[in-house]
Order: sequence, then structure tokens, then C-alpha cells
Amino acid sequence: MPKKKSTKYQVPSTKGAAAKKKATDAQKPRKLPLPKRVWYKPWTWVRNLPAPPRESLPKVRHLLAEVSRLLLKHWKPFLGIAAIYGVLNLLLVRGLSDPTSLGEFKGLLNGLFTGTFGQLQSAFTSFVILLGTSNSNVDQTTGLYQGFLLLVASLAVIWSLRQVYAGHRIAVRDGYYRGMYPLVPFLILLVILSVQLVPALVGAYLYGAVVSGGIAKDIIEKLCFGAGFAVLALWSLRMVTATIFALYIVTLPDMTPLRALQSAKDLVYKRRLLIWRKLIALPIVLLLAAALIELPLIMFLTPAAYWVFFVLSTLAVVFFHGYLYALYRKLL
Repeated sequence: MPKKKSTKYQVPSTKGAAAKKKATDAQKPRKLPLPKRVWYKPWTWVRNLPAPPRESLPKVRHLLAEVSRLLLKHWKPFLGIAAIYGVLNLLLVRGLSDPTSLGEFKGLLNGLFTGTFGQLQSAFTSFVILLGTSNSNVDQTTGLYQGFLLLVASLAVIWSLRQVYAGHRIAVRDGYYRGMYPLVPFLILLVILSVQLVPALVGAYLYGAVVSGGIAKDIIEKLCFGAGFAVLALWSLRMVTATIFALYIVTLPDMTPLRALQSAKDLVYKRRLLIWRKLIALPIVLLLAAALIELPLIMFLTPAAYWVFFVLSTLAVVFFHGYLYALYRKLL
């Protein structure tokens, strides 16, 4: 009779598989583990990872042109968002009176400066005074109102920009209704941004106290304390650069603040110097544009200068977010 095969389970041998895996691992290039970054060891904060291949960032004028074309093409919803923000800001914060007394300042300056160049100098000085005193009537309570209105308008603008870039049609109410869902993560990132500004504020306070208190008298001591302030300011600027773009990333669905912050750090990795140039150019362009509009008004139509400046500052909120959002898309 033929013998029956044994049905007892036999354990397969793993010697051949282990040897094959060992030979395969030996052929792979050896990778050293990356050092773990520890908060109390500053020398571990630097990541020596190579930058991934990326496309070059566009020039500032190209970004400005792109944002201008986008806002002009979809001017109705963005103008509506800015109008609602401006009206609420006017009623709850600024009021209907001109707090700057620009006409009185201009009359005093006209007595000091004469001639065509003197009028231009008087108009420029009045413009600087307008920049410094436009929020002079804002106290602590109205300042909270202003911050809340700016936060709500910013979320509405960011949501509208994302929908417009995706090719969707939007209405003004959609920005204020549907753009408010990331309010809490947005606030958390704003708190993180405030904490990151602490080194620069501490450096500025210490430098001012040392110089005004007479501790640093000669030029060498002032340069040493100034260098310390510059180091702290650069430290804050380095951290803030990533957090600015994290504010736009956190508005994505199902995004947490820490994930948004880590994604923003990867976006700006080894590109901070280029990004700083793009960021610094924005306020310069806005100030130059405001000066070109305001100087003729101050010279020839002084009572309207304050209200035109208020309209320009309201529209600047939309343009500011449009520029940063376009830059954020170029970083992706």
C-alpha cells in the first residue's frame, strides 16, 4: 500500500530569505540618520538637507501684474468684501469725523514753506502726518473691533482668492459665510506669530533702554548692542517668514496649525532671502502708490485727502492678501 503523506505542518526555513535580504541591504547605499533637533541645543536646529529642485520665483513686477489682473477681472466680489469691511470699520472704529485735522497742518506748513518746491514739501510732510495719525482716535475698545474686523475680512478674502484661482464663481456673501470655518486655527497661528516676534521686541527694548539710559555712550558700544538687536530681529524674521504662509495653508480643509506650520517651513526652506525681497517690496509699492494719489489731493483738494486715504487703506487689505497668496502659490 502507498504511504500516506504526513500532514504535519513544517516550518519553512528562513535562512535563505535572511541571507538574500542581507545581500540586498549590502548593495544599497548607506544613509546616516539625521540629527534630532533639540530646543535647548541651538546647534541642532540647522538642517543640512539639500534643497529640492524648484522653479525660480517670479519677479515682483510679475507678481504685482498677476494680482492686478486677477482683482480687476473679479472686481465685484472683492470690492464688495472691501466695502463691507470699510463701512463697519468706519462705523465701529474711526467714526465720521476727520481726526487728523489735515487742513490745519497744511495751513501751518504753507506758512513755513513757500514756492512750488515748498508746496510739494508741505504736501509730503502732510502725507507723513496722515500716515502717522490716521489711527489716532482708536482706543483699546475700538482697537479690538478693528482687529476683529480685519481678521474676518482677511478670512473672507483668502477664501475668495482660493475659489477664484480654482475657477469657481463666488459672491460676496460666500466669502463671509463660508470663509469663517478656519477661524480657530487661524487665531492659533496668529498667537504663534506674536510669540515669534518677542525676540525682536525684546532686542528693540533693550537697545532703546541702553542708548537712552546712557549705558552705551561711544559708537563701539552702540554698534555692539545694535548688532545684538539685529541678530534677534533676524531670528524673529526667520521664524515669521514661514508662519506668514502657514496662515494661508491653515485655511485648507482638515488642516491643523502645526501641520500648516511644518508645510510652510518646507516651502520656505533655503529660500528665505528671496522671499524677504518679495515681502519688503510690497509695503514700498503700496506707499509709493498712496503717495502718488495723495500728494496731488493734499495740494489741491485737502478735505478729500483723508477719505481717499481711508478708501485706499481698505482696498490695500485685499491687494495685500492677493499678493501674498499669489506668492504662496508660486512657492508650491
